[in-house]
Amino acid sequence: MRFFQFSVIILAFWLNGLANAAQPNILFVLTDDQAPWAIGASGNPLAKTPHMDRLAREGVYLPNAYTVTPVCSPSRAALMTSRYGSELGITDWIHPRNEPRLGLDPALPVWPRLLQQAGYKTGLIGKWHLGLLDSQHPTRFGFDYFMGHRAGGWQTANPVLEKDGENRKFEGLNADILAEEVIEFLQRNKDEPFLLCWHTRAPHTRWLPVADEDIAPYENLEIEIPNPDYPALDVERVKRMTKEYFASVRSVDRNLGRVLKTLDELKLSDNTIVIFSSDHGYNMGHNGIWHKGNGHWVLTSPPPATENIPRGQRPNMYDNSIKVPTIIRWPGVLQAGTISESTYSNLDWFPTILAMAGVEMDKETLIRGRNILPQLKNGSSKWDNTYYAEYSTKHQSQTHMRMISDGKWKLIRDFNNQGRDELYDLVNDPAESNNLIDLESKLAAAARTRLERRLLARMKAIGDAVHP
Repeated sequence: MRFFQFSVIILAFWLNGLANAAQPNILFVLTDDQAPWAIGASGNPLAKTPHMDRLAREGVYLPNAYTVTPVCSPSRAALMTSRYGSELGITDWIHPRNEPRLGLDPALPVWPRLLQQAGYKTGLIGKWHLGLLDSQHPTRFGFDYFMGHRAGGWQTANPVLEKDGENRKFEGLNADILAEEVIEFLQRNKDEPFLLCWHTRAPHTRWLPVADEDIAPYENLEIEIPNPDYPALDVERVKRMTKEYFASVRSVDRNLGRVLKTLDELKLSDNTIVIFSSDHGYNMGHNGIWHKGNGHWVLTSPPPATENIPRGQRPNMYDNSIKVPTIIRWPGVLQAGTISESTYSNLDWFPTILAMAGVEMDKETLIRGRNILPQLKNGSSKWDNTYYAEYSTKHQSQTHMRMISDGKWKLIRDFNNQGRDELYDLVNDPAESNNLIDLESKLAAAARTRLERRLLARMKAIGDAVHP
């Protein structure tokens, strides 16, 4: 009898170990403010990112991945819930002074909690920006461990960060401190399936200071900017900011190299899915602005203010704001060194990550995204490449921007401001330099009519209160 009981115990341990071995580890790297052009895999020679490029060589590069809101909080909320910010009451970045109680509802289904319930050891290191209250703490959303910052911005060097439930002062560069925590988490949890979300601070402004080795390639480099002839562009300022920005990107890349090396040393690389993406894109002189969806003019003489938009502001839905550099490395499952040109959004991570982990979701859970694994593996011409995004700004400016594109044409409507609608021919004008909204042409008129019909249908389908 004792022998039988002992055998049952051994069998249970063996089966549990077999189940754990079948569950891939997941490392989700989410940078902050990284533009689609700020990675070497995009072909930009200014982006000196050897470790991000290594991931692209060893995984699948997704050049048409985008976020459904081009600013921090609603983008992160969409990532966690597969729902639009307008559905969650989070439509702009959460202002810690003006909105101290606003945050993500912990009653909402989120994929980290489902992975935690499936036996994953879960952690979030870095930026949260989805609520300051204890009821909105990352540990209420399925993270066993949190080290980082609950709000949006913090110091680039010598930061105050939360660790083990207490705020502490850390000495050193923020990028290195977070990476060190990531490495310790991997070492601590190497023997069980884990989900680790590493939400970097960089390349969010302020970009400096960085390590000497991160700024070195740019110190004496003549910077070529995308449109130096843009009227009244402050060219010298754009060049200076570009250097600082790319140095900050390199601080992420250098630490990504440390983390990938740790996975190799711990012999975890073959069974670890590495996802690399960003919360939204960025502009650096493109179309005369810098920053993200809540952009700023970088002109020596910016346009005058309007009733809802202060002087110096340029709310936008440019592709540089909404597209994000994205890579997935999954050895033995996804073909290395491939590029998937299909369109994907950050709403897709919820169903996709559950599929990766073999975790089932309650069929009653409302999600807006799609499981992208079949498309990544096999591809299909029937895949819908429409991308839709929304952004209601409420801090610096007051807008209700809604955007839709079929990859060839792109329509942007601002339901709060007349005269701010935009239409772009992305095939002939990928830089979105020429607004064709008032062009008297059958082609442009047909594109606007077609896209406006689809835009209004999407707004209605998600219950968008802005829907006219």
